[in-house]
Amino acid sequence: MKKSLRKTNLLKSLFDVEEGYSLTQAIAEADRCLLCHDAPCSAGCPAETDPGKFIRKLRLKNLKGAVRTIKENNILGGVCGIVCPAGRLCEEKCSATEIDKPINIGRLQRFLVEYGWQIGFNPLIKKPANNIKVAVVGSGPAGLTCAAYLAKEGYDVTVFELNKKPGGILRYGVPSFRLGEDFADREIKDITALGVKLKCNSPVKGKGAVENLLKKGFKAVFACAGLSLPYKIDIPGAHLKNVTTSTEFLKDAKAGNHEKISRLVKNKCVAIIGGGSVAMDVASTCRALKADKVYCIALEGMGELPAYKDDLLMALDNCVIIKPQCRVKEITGKGGAVAGVKGNETKWKVKGPGLFIPSNAEDVPGAGFSLNAGAVIIAIGSGPDSRLKEQLPKVKFTKRGLIQVNKNTLATSAKGVYAGGDIVRGPALAVDAVADGKKAAKAIMKSLQGGK
Repeated sequence: MKKSLRKTNLLKSLFDVEEGYSLTQAIAEADRCLLCHDAPCSAGCPAETDPGKFIRKLRLKNLKGAVRTIKENNILGGVCGIVCPAGRLCEEKCSATEIDKPINIGRLQRFLVEYGWQIGFNPLIKKPANNIKVAVVGSGPAGLTCAAYLAKEGYDVTVFELNKKPGGILRYGVPSFRLGEDFADREIKDITALGVKLKCNSPVKGKGAVENLLKKGFKAVFACAGLSLPYKIDIPGAHLKNVTTSTEFLKDAKAGNHEKISRLVKNKCVAIIGGGSVAMDVASTCRALKADKVYCIALEGMGELPAYKDDLLMALDNCVIIKPQCRVKEITGKGGAVAGVKGNETKWKVKGPGLFIPSNAEDVPGAGFSLNAGAVIIAIGSGPDSRLKEQLPKVKFTKRGLIQVNKNTLATSAKGVYAGGDIVRGPALAVDAVADGKKAAKAIMKSLQGGK
């Protein structure tokens, strides 16, 4: 039997970040590329980072050219190389899969961005200022990308951010062991170097606040506030002490409130409700904080989990216990705090794609379960903040509370207001948000230049 060469990811701390490739390792990996004429890997990237092109340049030892390809196509190319599920995107399309294994495109992308920093090479050239002001509301990957591409073309861009630091989900939703804060800061520095003004601790709030930016000298607004409101569950015990959400938990972890979250999970059994990548990130974080046992209780079966493979493997490597096809029906308490969870195994009423939803699940008779737990973390996703409708009264929203846009331009029903990222798509990938930021920047420029 062929022995697996996969490296396990046993976390020693919250900051146990995997090292990137060395130059020798990167060139050796690029040398496996088949140099496809119509590189399928490039077609697999929503942000059009063009891995086929930058890997070809790396293989031919044109490292600066490879860095230029990435940064011109994707201003957040380094971050995307780390956080994107490349195995489901560009690497899945790689032709080398037919011979051996796919090229590790994500790690090559990260290496090249870091290499550019190491040698002080900045391929981005800014055009002369045109004194046209554009506002961006939200500093997640969509907002940062839109701001960067507009600033590169000479626009005067201001980004308004609610939190203390920029980055959105990259800053507050991705654990440090996956994306180091220094790395994110360095890539954001490439954006501010283009002249983008970042105004943190600056919420745009109040009736018509976003649209009113157009009355303050801004010629266009790009709204990309993301999905900031964590979903909760309405079951007995959900109000107990030590019940929190993945959004709050991961934000505390990235904001440096380690004593608070360590107190919540250290030496305890922790029950996490959810089976997606965020749930796995929370589970691995709990184990890094020395939780005794960690359970991920998911409605989906083991082969149906929405978590990406790498995130699931990380959790399993760190001894997280997955309880598939189960649901929690009650959080039990003692003295006002969490003492455990009770639930039941489930089965699907109707089988088929798109039907992995609570309304399609039914309890299996006689298959109840009970677990001791000192904390419960709900990781079932997030939705839009309802206050956004007040801030954008002229904009049309969907029944889910998402912003409606023209798919080709990302323009909303309010003139001069564009939107993108998760607030338009729903939960999506960072690379999808980057694609939206690029599309919005192009549409805004075309509109402001009279259609040219």
